[in-house]
This record gives sequence, structure tokens and C-alpha cells, in this order.
Amino acid sequence: MSISISELTFYAFGIFVLFLTPGPVWLAIISRSISSGLKGAAPLAAGVAIGDIIWPSLAIAGSAALAASYINFLLYLKYIAVIIFVILGINLIKDQNSNVKSQDIKFHEKSELAGFTAGLLVIIGNPKAALFYLGILPGFFNLTELTLIDCAAIALVSALIPFIGNLALAVMIEKSRAILKSPSAMKKLNTLSGCLLIFVGLLIFFDAYKSHL
Repeated sequence: MSISISELTFYAFGIFVLFLTPGPVWLAIISRSISSGLKGAAPLAAGVAIGDIIWPSLAIAGSAALAASYINFLLYLKYIAVIIFVILGINLIKDQNSNVKSQDIKFHEKSELAGFTAGLLVIIGNPKAALFYLGILPGFFNLTELTLIDCAAIALVSALIPFIGNLALAVMIEKSRAILKSPSAMKKLNTLSGCLLIFVGLLIFFDAYKSHL
């Protein structure tokens, strides 16, 4: 490995600081945690983590031009993510008449794969991520001297820091959720959660629309 531990640690700190900036992924993690706890948020966080491995790897490989070539395809992926988030939100709001506990299980079982897919598509469907990594990575490493092990370590750090942060956020929300035991309180929280999911979808839609102009 040509990069030093101190360089990798400094990069990890930079990724952590960037993670602390709220965005659509934060809102999605919060809404999933409110409605289904850690079990509901973990698949989405895993999808985001996979995307966080892909983009820095492509950026390191000098594939920003490739990402630009496939920008229309990536735009379609982003619109698919919009549809998934909106459907999850609508279903969560629509099912408020069912038992809260059974609804929680139903939501988890039906949307585990959808949550993972949404998290993955949000990251993969954002070509700006490749350009972002292409912009910051030279500030931490000499890209011309990176070995395969270096690239793997950088990609792992890029995914692991946000993944741990997202899970920690989900755990905090889940513990707060345990305080609210009454069905009426949970129904209100689930309605809020559904609205947040729809809001995330709308944010992604408008971002995709702007980038298409």
C-alpha cells in the first residue's frame, strides 16, 4: 500500500465531516427509522454504501468521462429512485388504519429490497458524485501512484464512514421511537415518515430535472 495510515485517516475525517451535512439520504434514513426502526433503515443504508464504493472507484479509475457519457441512463436511474421513494411514502400513509405493530412488520418485509434499491439508485443516479470524488481525492492522495490495494482502501473508507453514521442515526431515531408507545403517536410518526419519504423523492426529482435542463 503506497498511501500512509495518516493520509487514509485524514481522508476518513474529511468523509465524516461531509457526512454530517444533511441531505436526501439523511431524510430517508430518518423516515425509515421512524416507521420501522433500525431494520427498516439498514437496507437503505446498505444500498447507499454500495453506491459509495462504486463512485470513488470510478473516479479513481479516471472514469468521469464515462459517467458523462451515460448521463441520460443515470438520469433514468434517478427517476426510478423518485418513484420508489414516493410509493414507499404513499403506502406508509395509506396503511394508517391497520394495526401499528403489524404495519411495522409489513412495511419492513415488503420494502426491504425497495429500500436497498432506493439507496443504491440515489447514489448511482448522481453523476455529480463521480465529479465530486474526482475533485476531492487529489487533495488527499496522488492518484497517479495509487495501487489496487490503495483504491480498495479508499473505496472502503468512502462507504464505511457514511454507513456507520447512517446506522448510528437510525439507532438514535429508533431509541427515541421507543418512547412513543401509543398507537396514535405512532400513526402520527408514520404519517410524518411517509411525508418525508415523498419529500425526499421530490427533492431528487427536482435535482434530476435541473440537471436535465
